[in-house]
Amino acid sequence: MPRISIGVPFHNVEEYLPQCLESIIDQTFTDFEVIMVDDGSTDGSFEICQKYVAKDSRFKLFYQENCGVAKARNNCLRHMTGDFITWIDSDDWIEKDYLEKLSDTQKETDADIVSTGLKTFRDGNFYIVNGNMEKYNDFPGRIIPTKVAIADMFGSKYLLVNMWGNLVDAELYNGFVFSGNLMYEDYGNKYKLFLKSKKIVGLPGSGYIYRIHSSSIMGSNRTNAFEVEFNNKIIAIQHLERLIFYLEISNFELGYFYDLYRQWLDGQIVKDNGWTIEEQEKSNNFILKRKKLLEKYLKNNDGV
Repeated sequence: MPRISIGVPFHNVEEYLPQCLESIIDQTFTDFEVIMVDDGSTDGSFEICQKYVAKDSRFKLFYQENCGVAKARNNCLRHMTGDFITWIDSDDWIEKDYLEKLSDTQKETDADIVSTGLKTFRDGNFYIVNGNMEKYNDFPGRIIPTKVAIADMFGSKYLLVNMWGNLVDAELYNGFVFSGNLMYEDYGNKYKLFLKSKKIVGLPGSGYIYRIHSSSIMGSNRTNAFEVEFNNKIIAIQHLERLIFYLEISNFELGYFYDLYRQWLDGQIVKDNGWTIEEQEKSNNFILKRKKLLEKYLKNNDGV
């Protein structure tokens, strides 16, 4: 049984896949397996992965019809046997000591989640995100309270909501299912792990390289700024209200997160951001309606 299972779901990424997989082979830490799931690729991605399976027994390859990344991750989970799990997006890559640092930190701290920082890569340039995650040092022993980790859903101050960039005890994934049909699916799933976690530790550094390119969500060339931002608000609200639902089931810090959601909604009211008056009214009316529904729900359910 390997110490670490690495999940690599992929779909039509033949241009970037070799760099991703080579960065895994080059790791200074070697006690791992790689579970690759092809989500119905139509380019040469599957054939590329076959070559790695042929030359390295730690690599395992599975195929599914195109169903989306959530189902591909669930398929990865079914085949993982490691004590800990990490994810690497197929168009990203990792530095040579990435796994070693995560594993060593876990051993030193006995954390069930170790989260680290990242660099972004775009148009041939690297960018350091959040100052190498020095903000983890805000916490004694870099132990991040569960409430703080979940609250990162509302602002991503510590970049904790991504499925990649961390090492997670495999036991936290028992009974865990990635919810499908979600845009920005990390935001719709990661907090489930936080609710089960006993100790979350931050590791300063930036050993994960997140690639932004024309076909990625962040790099897409979209011309209608209002429609993009308005749609993103709708998606964010869907995720946050799903989060509130899970917090209610868990009875976890409800008053704090109701207030945090109120504040977040207030912060979405726009005044003068270059949109037309009609666009501002459309966005603000939507936000005010969600806040009204929240207050009505809390009143009817003795919320705070």
